[in-house]
Amino acid sequence: MTADLDELAGELADFAPPEKKVQRSAKEERVIAGFEDIQRFAQQHGRAPLHGEERDIFERLYAVRLDRLRALTEYHELLMPMDHQGLLSTDQPAKPAPADDMDDDELLAELEGMADSDDITQLRHVRSASEKRAAEEIANRERCEDFDSFKPLFDTVQADLDAGTRTTRPFVKDAGFLKADITRGQFFILGGQMAYVAMVGEPIKAPNGETDARLRVIYSNGTESDLLLRSLQRALYKDEAGRRITEPSAGPLFADESSDDDQASGTIYVLRSKSDDPRIARHRDVLHKIGVTGGDVDKRIANAKLDPTFLMADVEVVATYELFNINRSRLEKLIHRLFGTARLDIAIQDRFGHAVTPREWFLVPLFVIDEAVEKIRDGSITDYAYDLKAARLIEQAPPSN
Repeated sequence: MTADLDELAGELADFAPPEKKVQRSAKEERVIAGFEDIQRFAQQHGRAPLHGEERDIFERLYAVRLDRLRALTEYHELLMPMDHQGLLSTDQPAKPAPADDMDDDELLAELEGMADSDDITQLRHVRSASEKRAAEEIANRERCEDFDSFKPLFDTVQADLDAGTRTTRPFVKDAGFLKADITRGQFFILGGQMAYVAMVGEPIKAPNGETDARLRVIYSNGTESDLLLRSLQRALYKDEAGRRITEPSAGPLFADESSDDDQASGTIYVLRSKSDDPRIARHRDVLHKIGVTGGDVDKRIANAKLDPTFLMADVEVVATYELFNINRSRLEKLIHRLFGTARLDIAIQDRFGHAVTPREWFLVPLFVIDEAVEKIRDGSITDYAYDLKAARLIEQAPPSN
């Protein structure tokens, strides 16, 4: 009798209406996909993702996502049934999120993660709240009532550019840093307009902990804005044509072209290592070899992987500056003294097993090296020192009499 009932139940099951599938919104699907990324990380590493500059960028991203999902309780009912690792537990100690704040829509867009990609390393760029504010501040320009007093400055700078005594350089973001200085009296090109920093207000502490300041920026089209310093930085980084205008050249030392009377002296070269040594690889984006040579740079680095001076690995050239009428040895010593506090302290074994300590590798972002070269060119480098903690050049107080 039991067998007959089981057989009947099996036949009836064939005619049963299909089980209703839960219909989820696109937003919910994105949240689930983002949470599954975090789960895969936790399964692989045996722990939840953590914040910290020493952490991998993807772990830091997952840590931000997890913090926000713990706070967005409206999604807990959706995620709790699949949270077999207890990741959403509020009993776990919370850690502060990185500086860039995100609203809920930005988080959800970022959580889209793997919805359209099978590659865990493919991140989708999302405009942060700070980027949105920067765009709004740039757009909110007003008519400059006293533009007549600034117009001669723009005319002079344009004449310098035409004559070649000033040049323009990309406003480079290097290795994730947002630390390039903006000071009173500087000129930039933003959105196709020349911009002059007429005033830098008192330092203020931003909510994310950074130091900021309110600026008065005058534009060559007769408008002005009072945007924040960090907002101007971000706008220049984002503008592919964004440039900074150099100070008037003090000579041909680093000019783009040499004159017939200039005597070539050599090249400053900046190299980045391709070494797989973990001590080197983890600092790759900010670790640079800075040297001066009178020969061909490519020939100089041809056998890099056999030379402990080059960390026994191939290198790539990331910047060069041609020299004219300069003492190469003195210049190299000047640069190495400037960045002495950031010198890499590491022992490398040569081909014969002997320990060698290279002396020309420094933990300095590329944009700082470029800035130092500019200050060497205009003769102001002796007024500056390198601040290792802040990763920037700082102006030194003049010696007291």
